[in-house]
Amino acid sequence: MDKKEMSSDAFELIYRRYIKDDPARVASFQEELTKAEVAREIYDLRNAAALSHEQLAALIDTAPSVIEDIEEADYDGDLLAMASRIAAVLHRKVEIRFVPMENDEFATVAPA
Repeated sequence: MDKKEMSSDAFELIYRRYIKDDPARVASFQEELTKAEVAREIYDLRNAAALSHEQLAALIDTAPSVIEDIEEADYDGDLLAMASRIAAVLHRKVEIRFVPMENDEFATVAPA
C-alpha cells in the first residue's frame, strides 16, 4: 500500500485539536516552522555552493554536526548568529521580515 500524503484538511484538524487553544503550543509551533524554514534555506545555500557539511563547518569554524543539526531544524544554539556566519561565508546576508500570516488559523497567538 502506498503511503498517503497528509492532506491540508488533516493538518488543520490536528492543528485545531492539539495546538490552537494553547498559546504556548502556538508559539512553539511557530518557532519550529521558522527553524524549518531557516534549515531549508541553509541546506539549499550549502548545496548550491557545492559544499559538504564538513567544508561549510570548516569555513565558519564549527563542527559538521552543528551544520547537520541546523539543517535538521534541531539546533539548540543561537540560530540567528549561526545563520549570519553561514550567510557571510556564502556572500549573503540574513534578512528578517515580519509579514502577515497567510492563514488566520495560525494567527491565534495571545499577547504575552
